[in-house]
Amino acid sequence: MADFSLTTLFVVPVGQTTLPSSGSTQDLAAGNVGLFLPDYTTGAVGTLPGAAYFYVAQGRSNTYLQGSKRSDKIKGYAGTLSPYTNVTEWYKVTGCATPVVQVTDVKNFVANCGDVITLTLRAHSSYLDTLYYNGFTRSVTAQVPCCACGADPCETADINALINQLIVKLLAVSPDFNGGGTTGTNPDNINLGQFFTFQNVGGTILRITGKPLTKYAQPCDVAAFPFEYDRMWFRTFVYSGPATTADFIVADSCNVVATPIVTQRASYASGSAEEIKQLEKNYYSYQAGYMKHLLRMNGYNGNFESWVTDGTTYDTYYIKFKNTDKSSQTWGDYILEDSMVIIACATGGAYGIALEAALEADLGTVADDNACITTTSTTSTAITSTTTTTTTLIP
Repeated sequence: MADFSLTTLFVVPVGQTTLPSSGSTQDLAAGNVGLFLPDYTTGAVGTLPGAAYFYVAQGRSNTYLQGSKRSDKIKGYAGTLSPYTNVTEWYKVTGCATPVVQVTDVKNFVANCGDVITLTLRAHSSYLDTLYYNGFTRSVTAQVPCCACGADPCETADINALINQLIVKLLAVSPDFNGGGTTGTNPDNINLGQFFTFQNVGGTILRITGKPLTKYAQPCDVAAFPFEYDRMWFRTFVYSGPATTADFIVADSCNVVATPIVTQRASYASGSAEEIKQLEKNYYSYQAGYMKHLLRMNGYNGNFESWVTDGTTYDTYYIKFKNTDKSSQTWGDYILEDSMVIIACATGGAYGIALEAALEADLGTVADDNACITTTSTTSTAITSTTTTTTTLIP
């Protein structure tokens, strides 16, 4: 659902470590962010709960025709004039700049000597789904190695050898159109190793791990919108027989001969410097005094200021609230628009700790359920019958 809140973004410079404790909005240094009371004095843990409302303000570098950047009036749960608040949402998103990738273990192979086994991978992401209908799909086929059992047929297949054979096939490059070479210009000449790593775990498990997505640099064009919320996830199918000519039906295949188990799901990054830079552009027109459009020539963007430091991970605090001055509004056939404030500050920094304490004193405990997923370590070789793996999964 679209969010039409009038949004103001405040990015706290990494050099600011404390909330302003004196002065008013006119005394704010360029970039500094603070909480202020109705009389323009600074707010803190002890003063916010006793105030009718407060607002967030940030000093500007360019003060031509405008003063500090300010939010609308925020009325907390502990206001003195009324027990009611205009805040409808109050939450925090913890910065997790490094997403984890998906890990799938293919196990419980059921195969006899000489059987033909096909493994199909279907990968999805924002870009992959743009390039390929129904995801990037590739299949490889291998024959279960024959067993040396003399005159008697063997029922127990060499699963370790089958997994090794599948890995070799998965890492092979498709031939091009010009005679079977491996360096042609065929757009489908893609090595699956560009997107996945494959491991033989203990001779019984084929572990498939997605690789991190390619990270693109920020362009010099200030009007460009390069940041993309993206993650790569995939489905795995293992069935008997050759690859089907209609890959979209493999999920319904009745001849499944192995069990794919997702042991770690891919996650999204949050709070990266690139994401916050994108937010600065997204909400620029809401908080500029004039020249609200971003132009491609930097000299024309006198209002645009970026306080993001490259390589920094940011926590973001969201406060959504309604207009407090209802008495000034006349009846009409329209829907009232609410407001939202986003405050981005360096993850784990002293400023974030002070800000959270001050806001919680007036708005209550902040909701924060964005725990970062981490993988401690994974050690394995590509094709082997033994492996050592230690992994911590946090759901």
